[in-house]
Amino acid sequence: MTTWITICDTCKREGWDATAMEQTDGEAFAALIEPRAEAAGIKTRRVSCTMGCERACNVIVQGAGKNSYSMGRFEPTEEDAMALVEYAVKHAASEKGQVPFREWPVGVKGHFISRHLPLPDAE
Repeated sequence: MTTWITICDTCKREGWDATAMEQTDGEAFAALIEPRAEAAGIKTRRVSCTMGCERACNVIVQGAGKNSYSMGRFEPTEEDAMALVEYAVKHAASEKGQVPFREWPVGVKGHFISRHLPLPDAE
């Protein structure tokens, strides 16, 4: 099953307006995630607003029939992008989207916001 990283491209970290950056922190983070994810066989998509504005650099790791995870408070850095993609690869390899804590990359620890259980099968 395909694992997706949904990336909020409108996220702005505190003080963004004062820095006169040409792109949002979400756009910068997406640009770092996308090539790494593609190389790892993980799909990505950008969306405008995941409603986690107070945390910035928000993403959702999700796959059909699996637990999905909202994460935020990332920095738009290569290190955070690599940790996120590494986690998504582990999510993809798991049957239910549950990655044991001991296998989490250090760079994602402390960034989890919520877990979303898969929808029940329609009967």
